[in-house]
Amino acid sequence: MKFSLNKLTSLLQILLGAMILALSMNIFLVPFKIAPGGVSGIATVIFHVSGERIPVGVTMLAMNIPLFLAGMKIKGRNFIIKSIIGAVFLSVVIDLTEPLISRFLELVLATPSYSSEDILLFALAGGFTSGIGLGFVFKEGATTGGTDMAASLLNKVFPWVPVGTLLIVFDGLVILLATIVFKSFRLGLYSVVALFISARTLDRFLEGINFAKSLMIISRESEKIARALMENIDRGVTGLYGKGMYTDNQYMILLCVVKKEEIHKVKNEVKKIDPNAFVLLTDVREVLGEGFTSHLKS
Repeated sequence: MKFSLNKLTSLLQILLGAMILALSMNIFLVPFKIAPGGVSGIATVIFHVSGERIPVGVTMLAMNIPLFLAGMKIKGRNFIIKSIIGAVFLSVVIDLTEPLISRFLELVLATPSYSSEDILLFALAGGFTSGIGLGFVFKEGATTGGTDMAASLLNKVFPWVPVGTLLIVFDGLVILLATIVFKSFRLGLYSVVALFISARTLDRFLEGINFAKSLMIISRESEKIARALMENIDRGVTGLYGKGMYTDNQYMILLCVVKKEEIHKVKNEVKKIDPNAFVLLTDVREVLGEGFTSHLKS
């Protein structure tokens, strides 16, 4: 039962991510001819060139399914099945909601408070929301687009070219195609902005948003400081043996990870015990374990 529930939760997150991505495309990207690479970018170009007669979802599905099937051996059966489910759901939601959202945009953008010429905000919003949607999908070990699959397949033919490089080339070619077809260098730049924001948002989503701080504390009073951190802040402390290379003195270096709201408490505790202590703070993107985020379940 537990295993089935985990699979159901994973599937629901994939569908949620696909829905967010579909709404992002229909609200912020497709209507304004913003094509930030990938299969969705090609579908956007075809949609407008055809006079909006060829739906975006249909084009994406027609391009994605063959790529997924071709990449079955590379990515594995489980990945492909989840990706096909996400891709089909994404295409269906895009085409079903497009008429409603188009009508809504016509009404909203007709008001004086909106400018149809300032597309930068739509590129930023589209990049951010699509990154969130992709984050939900990627987190569950799936994808909704086929450019990464195409890059993986080409990498088998040209193993000396990294997959990341091939992805950049694919997205760049799609943006170049959109720039030429729409005859607008500005739209091409907006597409680059949307792609960049989407990638950064996706990275942040996958890395985790529960930022923390890692502290390394070097002090002659390391025992007292460690005791204070464990008793007063309720955080574990690890002692590492170190040596000052200039003074040749032996030190106990303390390693401690705390939540961002606890940083000032740590500083106060250290200052009270040893004002001359050397404290190094570094950003920690995600922490798994007791007192922080639970480990992912397989």
